[in-house]
Amino acid sequence: MAQVDPKAVLEGRVPGRPPVLLILGLFGCSVCALLALALDALSGGSGFWAGLVLAMLPIPLLVALVLTLDRMEPEPPRALAFSFMWGAGVAVFGALVLNTLGLLYVTVPIFGETRGHFVSATFGAPVIEETLKGAVLFGLLWLRRNEIDGFADGVIYAGMVGLGFAMMENVTYYMRAYEDGGAQALQAVFVLRGLVVPFSHPLFTSMTGLGVAYAATHRRGQLAAPLLGLLGAMLLHGLWNGSTAFGGTGLAIVYVLDLFVLLVIIGIVSVERRATVRRIETYLPAYAATGLVTPQDVRMLRSLRSRRHARRWAKMVGGPFAARAMSDYQLAATELSLLHKRAERGVAEPAWFSARRDALLDLMDLARQAFLRTPPRRPAAPPWAPGGPSGFLPQDPSPYG
Repeated sequence: MAQVDPKAVLEGRVPGRPPVLLILGLFGCSVCALLALALDALSGGSGFWAGLVLAMLPIPLLVALVLTLDRMEPEPPRALAFSFMWGAGVAVFGALVLNTLGLLYVTVPIFGETRGHFVSATFGAPVIEETLKGAVLFGLLWLRRNEIDGFADGVIYAGMVGLGFAMMENVTYYMRAYEDGGAQALQAVFVLRGLVVPFSHPLFTSMTGLGVAYAATHRRGQLAAPLLGLLGAMLLHGLWNGSTAFGGTGLAIVYVLDLFVLLVIIGIVSVERRATVRRIETYLPAYAATGLVTPQDVRMLRSLRSRRHARRWAKMVGGPFAARAMSDYQLAATELSLLHKRAERGVAEPAWFSARRDALLDLMDLARQAFLRTPPRRPAAPPWAPGGPSGFLPQDPSPYG
């Protein structure tokens, strides 16, 4: 049997080396990030290094929190990395150039020094920054729309690009705070931007992510939904920047508004996850004749907790290789149910649907066979099917065997 790359099947891509365009894209993003850091370093003195360290410090934790939304159907790591680097590179450097030009040649000449900075921060910066951050999401919609299976995916990609942007922007804020007020001012700004509102940029851009996700999974709203999402991102961003003119009261009001929006987004993702579970229970029983799935297996697939227990059982009876095979089986089954969601909504081209379905079924079969071929450490029935049947118990060969 030919070798199969499970990651390539799950991500819906051709197996092999990373594409040249991806490598060039990451290179370009990195160059932009380095240019932005170089400009900070040239103007920041010793405060630059303090700002850089503090800006990077919470990023692993924040990325981990964003990825908790990505557990049932993980996104390709290369796409997540590119989104983060786009935010940290192209979006930051582009915003730096355009915001500076806007201040020098538009807002300050028209409104004066003080009011010009306020107008730029409240109206100019949100338009420029959210457009640049959202560009990578529009690119995914155009080039990799099949990778976006729902609102959670749009929020995750938006969160990654927002975290990249916020990290680089915080370098500048921390550096300036240190230079203007020393360690005490730096501490205050770090508490505000790094601890109290670390998700502001991801939250703003999540509006664009929701619009892009809707367009990717529905036949209607292909243009209106992403544009409305982008407008929502600009409005949230502008409200936050503009609230600084009203002191602590203004910030508190907008903070409560942003917190409410965050809770709504979490609610949307939770509802969608339950809908994904229902689709697993709806669509996978149709494949019982293949021998790859039984009603008991469907019950195992319908929750993260039961999946985790299944992987633990697989590792106990067959070692790490069996646990990896179980994980591939679970992810392929989830992708199969999401594929049917696309078909149900009329956004799956028939030839692509058939090819994708067969590839996922083949992966489920290979994962199952790899598991069954692994010498068990002790005979044991799956805990979710103690009396059988289950695709993970020896049985008659399936049509895919």
